[in-house]
Amino acid sequence: MLSLSDLSLEDFTARVEAWGGRPVHARQILRSFYAGDGAVAWGEFELPRALRGRIEAECRVAPAQIAVRQVADDGTAKLLLRFEDGRTVESVLMPDWQGERAAGCVSSQVGCAMGCDFCATAQGGFARNLCSGEIVDQFFALRREAKAAGRKLQTLVFMGMGEPLLNLDNVVAAACRIAANDLGALGRKQITVSTVGLVPGIQALTASGLGVSLAVSLHAPDDATRARILPAGRRHAVAEILAAADAHQAATGRITTIQYCLLAGVNDSLAQARALADVLEGRRMHVNLLRYNPTGPGLSGFDYRPPEMAGIEEFLVELRGRGVVAHFRRPRGEGIDAACGQLRGKVERPGRSLS
Repeated sequence: MLSLSDLSLEDFTARVEAWGGRPVHARQILRSFYAGDGAVAWGEFELPRALRGRIEAECRVAPAQIAVRQVADDGTAKLLLRFEDGRTVESVLMPDWQGERAAGCVSSQVGCAMGCDFCATAQGGFARNLCSGEIVDQFFALRREAKAAGRKLQTLVFMGMGEPLLNLDNVVAAACRIAANDLGALGRKQITVSTVGLVPGIQALTASGLGVSLAVSLHAPDDATRARILPAGRRHAVAEILAAADAHQAATGRITTIQYCLLAGVNDSLAQARALADVLEGRRMHVNLLRYNPTGPGLSGFDYRPPEMAGIEEFLVELRGRGVVAHFRRPRGEGIDAACGQLRGKVERPGRSLS
């Protein structure tokens, strides 16, 4: 069944008019739906009974089902949402360390076809793209979660399961509704789309005019190491990826984030820190260092491990010493299945160890 979260205001208005209603009815219903995080407060406005009956018969107006909910001691909440076809995806709410804000992370696909060797999502393969409404449903679930915790969902990243740029049309459609002042009202400045480094996809995102921020999961400064851990590294060289990111940054005015997950003995040497500084020289980009969350052997069978904290600090100091703006993102969600794809893997493939 079609959900209200699948429809833009223009699409829904056309349907309402075809069902005998007026444009004002469409605006009232959809605004109520977004204000209610996926539920319409029917009693707050007058509506012809026949029109309401038609909408309830033709469109789903209830929130997506939360199949599993985990909350860590630090307040990080991981949700496994189940859709009508039984497929599941992960969404994460990360409270800010200070204040009453929170950041959300949503998925764009059921599974992922990128095959990144150290990623738990890759271990389950790819099932299908999410429609735009299923992405919006995740936004609703996270905003409800934030409100229940006394916080406000302030930013949203497309950094969960899947490669957003391989589902760009639905990502753009969802982001437009999430950002729209009269619907989700989050704002495009508060939205980031992450990619493993698909150059045509980055170019298409730039051409879309969406105007959101870009994050690139680089994870290595050289093509050989990237190709070892990221199959996409065999398609696009680091230089090509950064050139596409340069163009996106120039078009949007938004600084690109370089995601770099540190893997012991793979990409965490000081020589690699210097190489990363070399490729970023002259670029106004931010490096976000992450400590790997073990999820068991990768697709290749290699058992990746996180570096010691002392080594991470040395890597960070080396980057900063070369003038790179870099930060270490403290681990979140310890004590729950926090790595991308880990909770879904535990539920969907219970016989496989993911720790």
